[in-house]
Amino acid sequence: MTRTLLVVPTGPHVGLTSACLGFLRALDQRGVRVGYLKPLGQPRADGSAEASIELVRKLTSLRPPDAMPADAVEDMLGTGGIDAVLEEVIVRWQPLQDEHDVILVEGLNPGPTQIYSSRLNQAMAKALDAEVILVGTFSSPPVGEQDPEAADGTWEEQVEHLADGLAFTAGTYGSGERVRVVGCIVSRVPAEASAKEVIGTALDRRHLKLLAAVPFDTDLTQPRVRDLVREMHPRVLSEGDQSRRIKDVSVLAQNIPGGLRVITEGRLIVVPGDRHDVIMATCLAALNGIRLAALLLTVGIDPDPAVWKLTSAATETGLPILVTEEATYQTVMRVQAIDVELSADDLERAEAVMVHSAAAIENDVITNLLSAPEGRRLSPAAFRYRLTELAKSADLRVVLPEGTEPRTVQAAIECAARGIARPVLLASRASVEQVAKSLGLTLPPTLETLDPVEIAERYVAPLTALRVHKGWTEEIARERLTDPITVGTMMLQQGEVDGLVAGAEHTTADTVRPALQIVGTAQGSSLVSSVFFMCLPDEVLVYGDCAINPQPTAAELADIAVQSAGSARAFGIDPRVAMISFSTGESGTGSDVVKVVEATRLVRERAPELAVDGPLQYDAATSFSVGRSKRPGSAVAGRATVFIFPNLDSGNTTYKAVQRSADVISIGPMLQGLAKPVNDLSRGALVADIVYTIALTAVQAAAASDAIAG
Repeated sequence: MTRTLLVVPTGPHVGLTSACLGFLRALDQRGVRVGYLKPLGQPRADGSAEASIELVRKLTSLRPPDAMPADAVEDMLGTGGIDAVLEEVIVRWQPLQDEHDVILVEGLNPGPTQIYSSRLNQAMAKALDAEVILVGTFSSPPVGEQDPEAADGTWEEQVEHLADGLAFTAGTYGSGERVRVVGCIVSRVPAEASAKEVIGTALDRRHLKLLAAVPFDTDLTQPRVRDLVREMHPRVLSEGDQSRRIKDVSVLAQNIPGGLRVITEGRLIVVPGDRHDVIMATCLAALNGIRLAALLLTVGIDPDPAVWKLTSAATETGLPILVTEEATYQTVMRVQAIDVELSADDLERAEAVMVHSAAAIENDVITNLLSAPEGRRLSPAAFRYRLTELAKSADLRVVLPEGTEPRTVQAAIECAARGIARPVLLASRASVEQVAKSLGLTLPPTLETLDPVEIAERYVAPLTALRVHKGWTEEIARERLTDPITVGTMMLQQGEVDGLVAGAEHTTADTVRPALQIVGTAQGSSLVSSVFFMCLPDEVLVYGDCAINPQPTAAELADIAVQSAGSARAFGIDPRVAMISFSTGESGTGSDVVKVVEATRLVRERAPELAVDGPLQYDAATSFSVGRSKRPGSAVAGRATVFIFPNLDSGNTTYKAVQRSADVISIGPMLQGLAKPVNDLSRGALVADIVYTIALTAVQAAAASDAIAG
């Protein structure tokens, strides 16, 4: 049964949209099929359009329906009453039920022109039979205020006031046997370690549950110069880079050089237009690389033409220069009152807020709040979240032979910082530090580097012993060990590392050949194959084999299917295996179809517990209606999660067509069947691709270790 969660504010400017975005991300990361609905629109204070729906469309794969415009809501309230409005809400809500386990509904924010917001929120809770999440804020400091504790009242008084407000609002949503409020989200929480516990205790006394305490982060409240221009409408002398954020505001009453101390990065300098000394100092600072937010001139005075000519070069640095007719004091007050609600065109801040808010929602909160829905799918966000969490818990060493390749260095730094794995870069420390410096990064002291030239000699004897049956001498082994991938593979074979990732600047053959020669195949595997994890908008599918075996036999195809199903299961994907062909069932003939029929029989023989069907055409495997028509009664048709292609030609073509045409992220190829995990990268891999491949490798190694221990 689909659950509806209505998220409502306890007052204005509490971060309602931020809370909804964070909860959406948190639910999606945990694999919940979550939908979003903002049924009733409302304009922003600056007159711009409602941003919530547009942000959800841009930051997620969801496509929520449009909200009913605010003026239409008001007209309908006047003519048809609240029930007419609720009917429109139901029209937007009903179609989402069949597609989602949870529907997150964003309520209305209170405002001077919408005094009916609380009443409508309460009515929606009843009409949708929704459970309610309340959003409150610890304090509401003005824009530019660095410390939320600067608000009036002691810390304890603020907590009690917050808890009283939440309890009062909760009482308006039901009492006695029908209490709809399931918990509270509190924003702008101070950084003290005890803050969350104190707020939670205060809410417990009022029989409310704290779902998330979102820490205050001033960086996430900084408006852009563009927002100032949109709200205050100054004259623009130099447009500059209006995406710059206003970190602080300063009025330079002091003469230069005394005022230089506040001409700093991110600062909005506000002065009358006849303060030529300040104008020149500000422009000189910009020319010297100080990235000020903007220069805002007051009382309608433009710079003196001679001064403007002298300082005009500063406009080439991207410094916005603006003029307002208002006095300096009134200008600063207006800047501090800029609406800092999320804007639909500020995706950078919205994404950061979404991540920040989601991080405050712990796993047990989601587990306790929601019973596990049936048919849970693994979304791309959930897959990536699960992947990194599994890798973190494994805490294994992964060697990266391409130790000075820039993307690899950046990925290693990120993995080390996030605790995804313990990367080992094969290169001299000095050369890696030089690459990091060129990227503007600092190499963490904990990030391990090994010079392959210095350690190669210790692998000469064991490599010779491993390949003596192929006629290798120590001279041959020593020559092969001039290749860092071979050195890394020997580290893996000797148990010094748990996995290997390469290929950013080497071919697949260069990466896989040493693994086959030195590590060999796993017990019970007759071949090495590969899978891609295809991150479609709503779920993750597994494609195999798309990188290694050109023309597998029926027995090899069955082996690939069993391997791929195991890989899917290891990463939280329920394997339902479709053996792909150009025909479904018995509709086609020919040797290619016979091979898939035989492979399907062998899979059932080797893994009778596995849901597998074939031959299946791709549409019969993915579309429920087509699958029901072409393969009635199949447990896989229309619901497949693992796709096994009959040859490399079809597999590689399909994965690339889906990846490019549908703009799908694909993670892989992940190699299967080796005794120890070695994974190949595309030479066009992005840093994120390398990070996730390192995580995949760590999880593979952990799974292999668990299997051996078991």
